[in-house]
Amino acid sequence: MNNYKLLIQYDGTNYAGWQMQSNAVTVQQKIAEAIQIITKENVNLIGSGRTDTGVHALGQIANFRIDKELDLYKFKYQLNSILPGDIGIKEIEMVDQDFHSRFDAKRRSYIYLFSHSKNPFYEKYSYQLPQIKNSDYQRLNFLSRVLLGNNDFTSFSRKNEELENKFCNVEEIHWRRGKDLSIFLISADRFLHGMVRTIVGTLLFAEEKNLDEKYLENVLNKKDRSEAEESVPAKGLFLYKVRY
Repeated sequence: MNNYKLLIQYDGTNYAGWQMQSNAVTVQQKIAEAIQIITKENVNLIGSGRTDTGVHALGQIANFRIDKELDLYKFKYQLNSILPGDIGIKEIEMVDQDFHSRFDAKRRSYIYLFSHSKNPFYEKYSYQLPQIKNSDYQRLNFLSRVLLGNNDFTSFSRKNEELENKFCNVEEIHWRRGKDLSIFLISADRFLHGMVRTIVGTLLFAEEKNLDEKYLENVLNKKDRSEAEESVPAKGLFLYKVRY
């Protein structure tokens, strides 16, 4: 049995997230169907993690196993020819048979983009915010440090999240200001549904209202989604990188 690893990029605008669903079109579905057309076999396409509706990816990782050995150059070309223009396979390689794109992932990184003026080229991929001062970013970085480490992120996940374990180890979190675009980056061992967008929305609220780190500590400790603020829109969020 041969195991193939894919590096995938996609514009999530037109999809109900990564994971296959019975009543909506998803990225996983589109890629699995394209693989089936080429190989004439049904495959179990395993993603490194689920991205929600409207969320994009610069570095989604997936793998599938199949009996036949593929010509990687030819297969990549065929796959990209079949897939719609908003999904692209950047790399494909054969990996160890035991490799699992989800369970073997050690660290996942997301970025969120903000644009500071109306720009038609940024509209689909960023959340427009007025230009904010360097001191505001310094404060956002200061507040963000509260979320570092291994914490229960129940307050930042969807209310219907069914996982019993809601602890995530946030290893990196920072804001970086640019002239036209600014970036929020967060890296952790795992993420809950809606977690990144809720964190961003809550941090922006805390900065705007001049709240201190005790506010964020209280939100974490309450373990209640109603304690956190409204999520920012999905269009600015990208799965950036997965490390193994």
